[in-house]
Order: sequence, then C-alpha cells, then structure tokens
Amino acid sequence: MMLTIYHTEICQRALSKSFTPAALEVLIAANVAQDDLRGQIGHPEYHFDDSAFEAGYAYIAAQRNLIQEALKREDKETAWQAFGRLTHAAQDFYAHSNYLALWLARFPKDSPPAPQDVDPLAPEILQHPELRSGQVYYLEVLAYLPALRPLTRKLLPAHAHANMNLDYPERGALFPYAIEAAVKRTRHELQQTLVLLDSEARARFRGS
Repeated sequence: MMLTIYHTEICQRALSKSFTPAALEVLIAANVAQDDLRGQIGHPEYHFDDSAFEAGYAYIAAQRNLIQEALKREDKETAWQAFGRLTHAAQDFYAHSNYLALWLARFPKDSPPAPQDVDPLAPEILQHPELRSGQVYYLEVLAYLPALRPLTRKLLPAHAHANMNLDYPERGALFPYAIEAAVKRTRHELQQTLVLLDSEARARFRGS
C-alpha cells in the first residue's frame, strides 16, 4: 500500500485549491482509511490489486454515484468521504500496476521524459494487453517488517504486489512518476465528478 504520507501529499497538491480546509480534511481521512485492515483483505478494487481493473473502475463509478446521491440530500460529509475513497483507488492504480513501466518503455532509456510530463490516461497504455497489477499474497504481511522485506520478496513471484509496488521512494526511479501521475489523475477525477453536478451541488461539494 502507498504510505499514508504520500496519499496525503497527493491530495493536498491536487485538491487544496478546490476544497475548503474542512472538506479536504474529511476526504483525506477517508482516503487514507482505505488502507486500514478491513480495506486490505478481500478488496482488490480498493487498490487496483490483482489486475482487478474492471472492479476498480466499477468501484470508482459507485463512489461517484454516492457523491451525487449524498449532495442531493445536502450531506456534504458523506460526499467528501466517497470522494476520498474514490481518489485512493485512482492513486493506487499507478503505484500498484505496471502502467508507468509500459508508458516509459515508449521512450529512449537514456532520455526519458520528466515525471511531471507523465500522461496518466494514455489510451494505448490503459488498453495495453500487458497491463497488470500486483497479485497480493498473504505472505506479504512479512514485508511490513523491514528486516524481513528482502527475504519476502525473494520468496514471492515477480508479479506479486510486494515486488511490483511503487508505494514509497525506495521502490526506485518510477516512484516520482507514480506521484505525479496520481496527482494528475486526482484532478481528473475531480473534474469528472464536477461535470455531473449542478452549480449548487458543486458549491456544496467544495465546502461552500
């Protein structure tokens, strides 16, 4: 799982100009809560794990529907929480899949584009036949202990989440791309949500 500090940073960079501080606080809390124990077991759609791409997209759509329904009831907090969960899933797509490796493979290895230039929604990569995300194995719980992390990765296959993830800087050169792609995708998800709302609902959603 991408560490809480990075999910928080992504949300703040992408959304601080679009929400009131109170709204942002609620949605960030819901975003990072997606990584609690209940969210880690049996819910690959929360994190785009196990190559469950269709389930992940369906989860995002369901959270967007919850936002619309909540705002009709003038229930802003529920809408913010749903958006927090939505953005967590969207952000994890880049940290848990090989999207970025496939995207960068199109460029010369000695002159890759800067992380800030990443395209998080390249159609040819989203539909790439080799797109996949890490398979979660229960053995991975040992990887949370730094001393056991190297051994755990050796015991697991290359397609395991423990070996594919870009959850923190030590995972290598693709980590900055994962951050930038997640920031751009978070802003995209906001726009995709706002277009479904009338002016009053938009203001309510932003925290006005």
